[in-house]
Amino acid sequence: MSAAGSSPTSREYPDHPRVGVGAVVLDGDRVLLVRRGRSPAAGKWSIPGGLVDLGETTAEAARREVREECGIAVRLLGVAGVVDRVVRDDAGRVRYHYVLVDFAARPESGPVQAGSDAAEACWVPISEVERFDTTAGLVDMIRRAVAVSQGGSE
Repeated sequence: MSAAGSSPTSREYPDHPRVGVGAVVLDGDRVLLVRRGRSPAAGKWSIPGGLVDLGETTAEAARREVREECGIAVRLLGVAGVVDRVVRDDAGRVRYHYVLVDFAARPESGPVQAGSDAAEACWVPISEVERFDTTAGLVDMIRRAVAVSQGGSE
């Protein structure tokens, strides 16, 4: 199917924004990162997440995505932030458009094991996240999640 004639459910060249979720899973001074196995952002490190399914709440979707991508259960602590992610092609057309709701979370089970569309999943010291090839805005979202986990807000 061509980009101009994408289907209503296509992620690429969508007819409307897609709602996605992410979970900044914190364990002490570590954060759970996944290396994306698919576009957009294939190969980049980020937080576990994905699209919300029809009939699913954002909280349910965030817990499901962590379970699918990392094999663990999490307890959500609150919303860390909402991000608009719009990616345009060279012609200026919207190739991807996501509205992402990111939650702060704590692990309730383990160990971590990559699954689904995550090429890798691992715990990383928060102080070392900047050494990774990460998605845009990840370091700031981790900072926001740490504030939520400590009972603060921005």
